[in-house]
Amino acid sequence: MSGWQLVGLTIIGALVVVFVHDVTQRRHAVLRTFPVVGHLRYLLEKAGPELRQYIVADNDEERPFSRDQRRWIYAIAKQENPNFGFGTDNDVDTVGHVTLRHAAFPVLAPIPPGAPVPCPKILGGWRNRPGAFRPASVVNISAMSFGSLSGSAVEAMNRGAALAGCLHNTGEGGIADHHLQGGDLVFQLGTGYFGCRDDQGDFSMDQLLETVGRGPVRAIEVKLSQGAKPGLGGLLPAAKVNNAIAVARGVPRGRDVASPNGHSAFGDVAGLVDFVEAVADATGLPVGIKSAVGQEQFWTELTRHMSDTGRGPDFITVDGGEGGTGAAPLVFSDHVALPFFQGLVVVHRSLAAAGLHDQVVVVGSGKLGLPERAAGALNLGADMVSVGREAMLAAGCIQAQRCHTGHCPTGVATQSWWLERGLDPASKGARVGNYIVGLRRELLKVAHACGTTHPALIGPDGLAVVGQGGAMVAAHQWFGVDPNHSHPPGRSAGLLQSDD
Repeated sequence: MSGWQLVGLTIIGALVVVFVHDVTQRRHAVLRTFPVVGHLRYLLEKAGPELRQYIVADNDEERPFSRDQRRWIYAIAKQENPNFGFGTDNDVDTVGHVTLRHAAFPVLAPIPPGAPVPCPKILGGWRNRPGAFRPASVVNISAMSFGSLSGSAVEAMNRGAALAGCLHNTGEGGIADHHLQGGDLVFQLGTGYFGCRDDQGDFSMDQLLETVGRGPVRAIEVKLSQGAKPGLGGLLPAAKVNNAIAVARGVPRGRDVASPNGHSAFGDVAGLVDFVEAVADATGLPVGIKSAVGQEQFWTELTRHMSDTGRGPDFITVDGGEGGTGAAPLVFSDHVALPFFQGLVVVHRSLAAAGLHDQVVVVGSGKLGLPERAAGALNLGADMVSVGREAMLAAGCIQAQRCHTGHCPTGVATQSWWLERGLDPASKGARVGNYIVGLRRELLKVAHACGTTHPALIGPDGLAVVGQGGAMVAAHQWFGVDPNHSHPPGRSAGLLQSDD
């Protein structure tokens, strides 16, 4: 045997060993799905900082999540070093840049294991629902349905929720076995009424009760719209509707499944409130609504009706127009619905005008899985935040932006058995849990630096925005929020109470 033949056999043998290792390991979805060649991704990632200095975008240019933001999420999820050296590379004097204003005398208490950060309010407390409770985590997993995400990804989300002690929103695709891995659920009731529909596709209370009885559902969310595609329905192609999805959604297998762009069970504010109350009465659970924010008149009418009747949703999830776990036409992604912070101001102002701001729980959703944005949402009146794409990143997403094609290379947003097999729910679930706990820990660090024990208690002078000419403007003034409304007495009093 010649020397070249020996070298060739050695190379082939090494590649076989690498191939076997890659397809059998469970730590990296990319390597498990794309053995051998997947190592190129990690090689390029490792050499990236050097290459980017000369030929590629800098650390803060990529969208929707910059390289720095993704790196922080990955590090937190993997429990690696999340710190950055040599100072910031951001332009900190750019108009709109957010600055957290620390206190001269920070809180000295250590952060407990698990970084407990409870919701300031009782969910369902305003209407005295039998199932009212105080959510143990101010950070929870946003609505991402089984069908848009793979079964393995949904299972990883629920495992992560169980580990972190947070809530997992099912999305509008019903409840599948993948949701039943120990994490508490928020059941989302969408326009297609999946999991709670009759044979004609109309809402069925009996089916809802049956579905809710399947798992640890703590609350129900009626989805009016979502930030990625407000005012549009969705379509799950027949090729994706396998047996598990068909069972979870209550639809025939192998047929296109459409979500209408609006609800058939109600068509005005009074009907919406009646529907919410009927669902709450039947289930005993807190019931809320989720919506992107468009025309302000709706929110004025809704909150006035709630104030006049003493009836209505226990919580409101405000989704920003920059939300993005759902595929959408470009014009809807870029130009329909208000960005989160502007939308939050509209909703919170309407609640305050109706005297409900200290009673109804407000949940923020829309790229809030980063500490400064989450702290900003809580500072301006949100009581909790939900994370979607950030949780996907923690579960292995590499921002390939192929969610709408079914060809997600990491197995997160696909129904391909081959691509999905690369995602191990146990290891990725641990990373999701690490990420949720890590974000809470960062929020507590920021709160302590600002002189308080909870991020929702950071005062109106604790957050500033760079205004025109470089002047520092209080965030409340910048967005037009009354500090007396975003920081009512009940907020601090609620955090001193024991969990319900």
